[in-house]
Amino acid sequence: MPCYQLDEDLWFPPLEAAEDYGLLAVGGDLSPERLLLAYSLGIFPWFNPGEPILWWSPDPRCVLFPSELHVSRSMKKFMRKGLYRVSIDENFAGVVYWCRRLRKGLDGSGTWITPEMEKAYLRLHELGFAHSVECWDGDELVGGVYGVCLGYYFCGESMFSRRTNASKLVLIHLVKKLAELGFELLDCQQTTDHLVSLGATEISRLEFQQHLRIAEVPPYGPLLSRFSKSVV
Repeated sequence: MPCYQLDEDLWFPPLEAAEDYGLLAVGGDLSPERLLLAYSLGIFPWFNPGEPILWWSPDPRCVLFPSELHVSRSMKKFMRKGLYRVSIDENFAGVVYWCRRLRKGLDGSGTWITPEMEKAYLRLHELGFAHSVECWDGDELVGGVYGVCLGYYFCGESMFSRRTNASKLVLIHLVKKLAELGFELLDCQQTTDHLVSLGATEISRLEFQQHLRIAEVPPYGPLLSRFSKSVV
């Protein structure tokens, strides 16, 4: 079945219409209204420079339940050293910048964080729906993760590391913060060995939708972010 072509109206096809590899729809825009509608339904954008906007709903979906976070013995030992400082929402723009830069090849390829995407998530951050966790070595930003938060659901978008263990450190602090606030799950979108080592697992699209309901992700309208600014 071919994927759906979006128009100017705010809508998405049913998730069951997605291709086997997860592609659901093409087109539309990256306005806050459309992005928030997408995330409230469990849909996210992911496309390369020069491509139209592509919207995805993978099946299975990689998620990390806060209660299932796994921190290795070696990582616990590393964390006890206190080499780095971790913060929340202290430099969202910097995290997005480094996520984009470190994935960008010499020819400009290799990243889905286009200037259009960067601008869109900075706007979501201004509106209180996108958040970041940062890792600092003194005054230098050396690691970070950012994502979108609705209800008790956090969708991780990207992370970066400029020091050994920096990306693991911010992800661990993020998940611990989510557990503290009673969040249902962290959406990892794509499965990687790095995420699995921290306790991530794959669930079906149907299970994912059920967890979104448990997470009190509201239908599009008065959306609410429950991830507060604080220092970890």
